[in-house]
Amino acid sequence: MAEFSIIDTYFNRRQNTAVDLGIGDDSALLLPPAGHQLVVCTDTLVAGRHFPLDTPAHAIGWKSVAVNLSDIAAMGATPHSILLGLSLPDAEPDWLQGFSDGLYACCDQYSVNLIGGDTTQSPHLNLTVTALGWVKNGQAVMRSGAQVDDLVVVSGSIGDAAFALQHLGHPLQKRLDYPTPRCELGALVRGLASSMIDISDGLVQDLGHILKASQVGAHIELNQLPIDPVLQALDPQVRWQYALAGGDDYELCFTISKDNYQHLLEQQPNVATTVIGRIQAETGLVFTHNGQTQALHLNGYQHFA
Repeated sequence: MAEFSIIDTYFNRRQNTAVDLGIGDDSALLLPPAGHQLVVCTDTLVAGRHFPLDTPAHAIGWKSVAVNLSDIAAMGATPHSILLGLSLPDAEPDWLQGFSDGLYACCDQYSVNLIGGDTTQSPHLNLTVTALGWVKNGQAVMRSGAQVDDLVVVSGSIGDAAFALQHLGHPLQKRLDYPTPRCELGALVRGLASSMIDISDGLVQDLGHILKASQVGAHIELNQLPIDPVLQALDPQVRWQYALAGGDDYELCFTISKDNYQHLLEQQPNVATTVIGRIQAETGLVFTHNGQTQALHLNGYQHFA
């Protein structure tokens, strides 16, 4: 199947009114809302590196969108559209249909348009998605605003996807294959949180980016980590490894004052949030368990391991 036949067959749906010009020309045209900044991110997924080789095409399509929308959410922004770069070994119709269905399922759930991209043949399956969103001028939530005595909060549960990767076929594999970008929560904490990041490479590594950018440290209470009962049954060192360094969670980690956190809870977010610690002036991460300091040596996902 030729490139343009692939595009017309699987990736050329009608755009909504928020897109001035989508697929079918050399570039897309968008008109940013007045008083807003454009938020842009991109992620590349490589078969065998970012997902198992036998992952269903539908799940790959969903995940390729979701991981980018998670980055948009981590800025407190509203997702708008995506661009897709797709490198395929073969133009296999059943695979393309499943992938397209998964991609559009995620797009539809979060009111996002596919507005362009590129397809080509390659020895290996590679996908690059660029996501675009909007945030009101000056309201983006960045990594550099954490303040001493802020609470450290995470959404959902952590460690599920890392556990699933080591136990393929377990019910938790849905968390690996179909991550949930926390777009609504990201918008709710805008104006309340002092800093935010999405957890893609493991909580320790990603929270570390906040601490470095904000020039602060944090105290984390291991008993407060939101962990699935399946992981809770494991040896503590094993479950902490999954929860703190496993990656692929795509939950949000943010810092927020105690008063602002109460305001957030009053808005009844659509996902549970858990206070796991507090920001401190002394740099570095301190872990405690039942009041006792724990010396943990953890590293998050390494892209060039």
